[in-house]
Parts: sequence; structure tokens; C-alpha cells
Amino acid sequence: MKKLTVILLLISTFAFSQSEKKQIAEIRKFQKELNDGYTNKKETPLRGDNYTNFTKHPFFPIDLKYRINAQFAKTENAVPFDLPTSSGKTMPYKEYGKATFALNGATYILSIYQSLDLVKTPGYEDYLFLPFRDETNGTDTYGGGKYLDLRIPKGKEIVIDFNQSYQPYCAYNAYDYSCPIVPEENFLPVKIEAGVKYEDVYHH
Repeated sequence: MKKLTVILLLISTFAFSQSEKKQIAEIRKFQKELNDGYTNKKETPLRGDNYTNFTKHPFFPIDLKYRINAQFAKTENAVPFDLPTSSGKTMPYKEYGKATFALNGATYILSIYQSLDLVKTPGYEDYLFLPFRDETNGTDTYGGGKYLDLRIPKGKEIVIDFNQSYQPYCAYNAYDYSCPIVPEENFLPVKIEAGVKYEDVYHH
């Protein structure tokens, strides 16, 4: 009986490890695609020496505690609003829903938005936008906060993987880009040590 218990434990551990491996592979794919975008002259926000010197982004170590299955509640009868940007202009959005999750023993709620411009673009009909700020901003990450790209979930849960959070183009080039400002309701009073870091962005 004891031997069977050990075997079952080994099987469950192996299965969990396979799941973890898949999640880590997804995060590494995100990191590669982000770096590729910044080294691609047609896509990069970088200019001049910043582009020439760029090799790859610095990332926090991958930590699956920051890959969260959050409870998702769609916002009914959401009213469109103008989201302020770094250039002083605004962009039309609506709140699509709210995500509730636990991290380090505390519960947090984040608002998730839908761009009323982007939703008209083929391939982006189910695209959602999650801007947030946390206590790493201004030290390890960009002072203005970070972004996450999500898709409309099919059920009442949504995966928020902070390991795939990135900084707005304005963090690298404030002159050519206008970036949505993180709404105050999405300020997290906790350090989210995941995703892209801001230190030594261009020199490695």
C-alpha cells in the first residue's frame, strides 16, 4: 500500500511538472516575441542609439505564483469613457469586466478594459487590455506602470499572467508614442516582481 502511495505521488508530481513546463514555455515564447519586436526595425519603438544598443529586455525570474486564475465578472451595460494618455489626448474604452484574485494572502480587484477602436480591427475583436501599477514602479519597473494583453474568457475565470506584463512604448520613447495612463483603480499596493524590468534596458 505504501509503495502504491509513493507511485501515485510520483505520477501526480510529474503531471504537475508537465503543466508547469507548458506555462513556462508560454512565458518564454512571450519574452522571445517581445524581444523580436524591439529588434525589428519595422516594429520597434526604439530610435537612434537606443535601437543600436538594444539586445534584449531584462526580465524578472519566471515565477508561476504570478500566473493567476482570477474570478471574472463581466461589467453589464458598461458606459464608454475617454481614457487619458501620456500625450494629453484620450482614447475610447469601456470597462469589460473585473478580475478578483488572491496573492500572498490578500485579495485584489483589477478592472479590465476593451478598446473601442481596436475592437473594430480584424483579429482583435476579443482583445482585452489590463493596465496596472504596483510597488515596483519607479524602481525596478517603469514609473507609469505596465500592461497585459488578454482575451475575452469563455467562462467565469480569466488567467492573468504577470510574467507576461510589459512596459508601454512610452517607457522607451515618450516623444513618438501616446500611451494610456493606468486608472487609479488599478493601483496594486503590492510588489509584482514579474515580467519586464526597466533597469539596464539597452546594455547587457
